[in-house]
Amino acid sequence: MATMTEENALVTTVKSWPERIKSFYNDVRTEMRKVTAPTFKEVRATTTVVIITVFIFALYFAIIDFFIQHGVSALFDYFRGH
Repeated sequence: MATMTEENALVTTVKSWPERIKSFYNDVRTEMRKVTAPTFKEVRATTTVVIITVFIFALYFAIIDFFIQHGVSALFDYFRGH
């Protein structure tokens, strides 16, 4: 069984929920007023950076994959011959 102190703490916590929810909602509204949408120029610039970065990483991983594939194949061929 819960003690009287634990029950009082639970009741106090439950009673504070509406005020905490209201405070949270007001904080969210305040922060959302500070949010601005990016301009078309900013979106275009960041999209260009992302696309270029993706292609650079794709090229990098393709080169690394090529060397690893041929290295493993060379090891298999070497040990298959012996």
